[in-house]
Amino acid sequence: MGKIAPKPYFNCMKDRIRQIMESQHMTQQVFAQFIEMSPASLSSIFNGRTKPTLNIVEAIKKKIPDISTDWLMFGSGSMYLDANSASPTPSSTPLSASESMLEFSDAPVIAPDFVQPTTQNPNSVKSTRPISAREEIKIIDKMPRRVTEIRVFYDDQTWESFIPAKK
Repeated sequence: MGKIAPKPYFNCMKDRIRQIMESQHMTQQVFAQFIEMSPASLSSIFNGRTKPTLNIVEAIKKKIPDISTDWLMFGSGSMYLDANSASPTPSSTPLSASESMLEFSDAPVIAPDFVQPTTQNPNSVKSTRPISAREEIKIIDKMPRRVTEIRVFYDDQTWESFIPAKK
């Protein structure tokens, strides 16, 4: 009797996403709209055509902040951060674009967006090429293309040619 191979990582995550959806008593379509995702994208995850991404994890975490990220991503620990919370309430405070619900204590700290220097260096790359207005050129000398012949090839090695009538 051989060993049964463990499920791949993403299949387990897919099952955990489905478990969250069912714990919220939502259909697949309603859950997709709830986490602001297209129903087709969620369907392709459940069907195994695509793999869950961090965007999905963040979308779920944004709407259900009590969900354990470790449980959702890796299956470790309990489903909710507070084990006494059986039915979490969805978050009503939207996140700004720079905020993230995921917190990784071992992750390296990334500096905020690059801050431009206040003084312009005359030798900088930006000063090497002047910014010019975009010019649009319309070519009117070129004649429009016309269909001169259409050939249809058949599987019995024959063909027909169709030539449009002259106007």
